Amino acid sequence: MISENVPPDGSGRACDIAKAATAELDAQGRVVSWTRAAERLLGYPAEEVLGRPATQLLALPGDVARAAAVARWCRAGDGWGGSVAVRHRDGRDVQLAVQVTAVLDGAVGAERWSVLALEEWRVPGGGVNQLMLEPFLAHAPVGMAVLDTDLRYVWVNDVLERLIPLERRLGRTVDEVLPRLEAEAFNTRMRRVLRTGAPVMDYEFRSPTYADPNQERAYSASFFGLAAPQGGRIGIWYMVIDVTERWRAQERLALLNDASARIGSTLDVTCTAQELADMAVPALADFVAVDLLDSVLRGEEPVPGPVDSTPTMRRSGQQSVNEGCPEAGLAVGEAVQRSPSSPIARCLLAGESLVEPALDLTSSAWVTEDPVRAAVIRRFGFRSVMVAPVQARGITLGAATFFRTRRLGPFTPEDVQLAEELVARAAVCVDNARRFTRERTAARMMQQNLLPHELSGGSALEVASWYFPADAPSGVGGDWFDVIPLSGARVALVVGDVVGHGINAAATMGRLRTAVRTLANLDLPPDELLARLDDLVIGLVKTHGAESVAGSENAGVAATFMGATCLYAVYDPVSRRCSMARAGHLPPAVVGPDGAVDLPDLPAGPPLGLGSLPFEAVELELAEGSLIALYTNGLIETCDRDIGVGLSRLTHALAESGPPLTDIGAGVVEALLTGPPSDDAALLLARTRALDARQVASWELSTDPAVVGSARALAGRQLAEWGMDDLLFTTELVVSELVTNAIRHGAGPITLRLIRQDALICEVFDAGSTAPHLRHARTTDEGGRGLFIVAQLTRRWGTRYTPTGKIIWTEQEVSAAA
Repeated sequence: MISENVPPDGSGRACDIAKAATAELDAQGRVVSWTRAAERLLGYPAEEVLGRPATQLLALPGDVARAAAVARWCRAGDGWGGSVAVRHRDGRDVQLAVQVTAVLDGAVGAERWSVLALEEWRVPGGGVNQLMLEPFLAHAPVGMAVLDTDLRYVWVNDVLERLIPLERRLGRTVDEVLPRLEAEAFNTRMRRVLRTGAPVMDYEFRSPTYADPNQERAYSASFFGLAAPQGGRIGIWYMVIDVTERWRAQERLALLNDASARIGSTLDVTCTAQELADMAVPALADFVAVDLLDSVLRGEEPVPGPVDSTPTMRRSGQQSVNEGCPEAGLAVGEAVQRSPSSPIARCLLAGESLVEPALDLTSSAWVTEDPVRAAVIRRFGFRSVMVAPVQARGITLGAATFFRTRRLGPFTPEDVQLAEELVARAAVCVDNARRFTRERTAARMMQQNLLPHELSGGSALEVASWYFPADAPSGVGGDWFDVIPLSGARVALVVGDVVGHGINAAATMGRLRTAVRTLANLDLPPDELLARLDDLVIGLVKTHGAESVAGSENAGVAATFMGATCLYAVYDPVSRRCSMARAGHLPPAVVGPDGAVDLPDLPAGPPLGLGSLPFEAVELELAEGSLIALYTNGLIETCDRDIGVGLSRLTHALAESGPPLTDIGAGVVEALLTGPPSDDAALLLARTRALDARQVASWELSTDPAVVGSARALAGRQLAEWGMDDLLFTTELVVSELVTNAIRHGAGPITLRLIRQDALICEVFDAGSTAPHLRHARTTDEGGRGLFIVAQLTRRWGTRYTPTGKIIWTEQEVSAAA
């Protein structure tokens, strides 16, 4: 049985299409033909429609502009199909599926268009087709637009319409609608799609929002070509997705990754604080100030936990989007004054971040507590503020304050989390720098205390020294020098170098300097002193376990000992002879009175601690006024300059310097230290003096005990000649005792010598090798009290050995009048 609604050999779809309404439009869009099907569909009789613009039938006012775009589309192509909302005569809206095609009738002689319309629910395909998809695309949550081949807008959905109204978009080109840079990027990509047919996917760009030009959002756009059924490009459509949250998440991650690389590049507290401020501006804030506790800047250990009172703080870093940080009010290094009730004080007390997303310019504590700060906030338009504590390892180091204007909007919870993460990373670096500062300060203080504070060459030498600690992250090194007064008006000069940096090197340097002073008091020759020092170092290496596995606590200590060098020289102003030896150290430079510079051929010897080769001493006779220069390798050797070049510059600087030692040293430093030294650099200069013959008296004595009286008489006459009668009694006792001991316990020949300088020196030479000993005589003993009396009457006394015997010497204080 065949339904009366279904024609023979037909279908339901054919019946639906047969019910379609038909109309014709002229070139101006007026209705020139109206069928009964159209009258049944919309309720308008022909007399009410003919001759009127078809746009009056549209239900939505905005569709008028859309109809004009459709007309241009139709003229450029073969027609148009889509969904249109029209107004029924009874006032209700009817959604129609419309197909517009050109009427090819040469008899008409003018442009005509045929419009075929059918209610959408009657369209074949069960309602799922191109015409039915349009309303869904129009309300899609992503932005969509269709453009013709001239890149003029033909259709946009609701999302894009909310950004730019239809009347400002439809029929216009991309250049007329979008911002310049955005339009150029869209044009480039859409023309590529028209040319190649290949889509352009996921082009990301940023654009200010139309609601607030100061706010920027991120979008992702994809472009696709539109092809006609019979082939050829008929337009472009693109899709825009708001990816602001994804972009912000990527920006936060990139900022944190960048911060990991840039914050903490140095072990300097202030530099690290400045790096934190630099990282946060302009990405996170418009102005950032980092204030640290004064104790942190000094490297001291802060109190664990939150700060319970208003501590002394200093501005350690600041940055602004405005050049010169005009809103800061403080320079880096200045003290920060904060009341106990200020937001920063409350942040330090609570140990938590304080945030005001919308800064109240009338009641906020940021405004009411400080009129100066309130004026700054109003002047620069700050609208949001946050202060975060700088904390690491359970201690509070300071606070970081972040201000925003409308450029970035108020601080969001994600912004607060990002700022706290940045501050936390910077806090660890600040604490590391603080600990390094503390260790470096301790090492430098230790080194300064271990080095000599005042040098004196007595009447034998004029001395001056320069010391420059290493400007390296590892801290100070182990270079050292010393001037040691010896018996007989002689003076010892010593310079040494301990490999490495830090407290270990400084401690090792102190041990070696103390050991050299102790050995020098034994009046040992330079080569023998270095041999004793070498034995001492070998013993220390064994004590600290040099044979232990690498990486143990003592391995570093042992390594510093193994890398120590030393040069030791002794100058005698009486004979003007200088004896010197070195243990792996650089040779001295000797400048004669005529300005000639010589590097003596002094055997190098092995570094201390090897114990493999003996040390050799060289003795030079120096003219009065000669200059001896001792130095360390940090002065002449750098990473870009070898020792040969450094020695050449040294000799040139010594030859051209003026007579004052300060001028000579300044010239050497200027020539050799062109920048901060990477290793410790030490320079010790000594100009020789010779004792006048009137300051020395010497007599050869026989071994007859009767000569003791003659020796007393000779000494008395010499003291009278020198005007030192106040020392006559003690000197006669000393001479009597020393000469008697030489006769009784030594061997001839015997020599008595008196030297007058800042002290009166009495020396007795003999050929014996037996050393005298100080002892307390018993009450029943008739003798044995001589040296005890000598020790009580003189400033100091001692014994030194010579190749032919020994010398017993004493020193007595000389009054200023003498």
